[in-house]
Amino acid sequence: MPSGWDGLLAISTDHNWRFATPSETDFEPLLALRIEVMREHLERVFRYKPSRARRIFREHFDEPGMRLILAGAERIGCVGFRDEPECLKIDSFYLQQRFHNSGLGTAILKVLLTEADTAAKPVRLEVLTGSRADRFYLRHGFIKLREDAIEAEYERPFRNSGS
Repeated sequence: MPSGWDGLLAISTDHNWRFATPSETDFEPLLALRIEVMREHLERVFRYKPSRARRIFREHFDEPGMRLILAGAERIGCVGFRDEPECLKIDSFYLQQRFHNSGLGTAILKVLLTEADTAAKPVRLEVLTGSRADRFYLRHGFIKLREDAIEAEYERPFRNSGS
């Protein structure tokens, strides 16, 4: 886990949100959120199957680095932020649709990118080809490394805060 996160919360001055460690009781609601957010995009590339969605999210949910996103006491999303030897990896970044285009995703991403810079590591992630997330990540300094008919891989290089 990146050293910038203590496992309890992140302070945000522009939105009332925080990170928390998910528990098993969060799995089903977060799976439902993942399906709600991703189903249309997965159907577009012929990759939506409820059993597949459950299996993949179960794998991500059980890996170290999964964070619950709370607004007050309300569960509003999640994000995986995985510490790998050569980078930090973002996956499973889902917010309730009522928070899309509100600036909350940007606020959360900025906290993660600050943690990555503190750890002196680039950040990598994958998004479905043709997804609106493509523009979101490009706006935040990510570079497209590769793309195929299903997904694209992005990297945001490490930024030294002293430069």
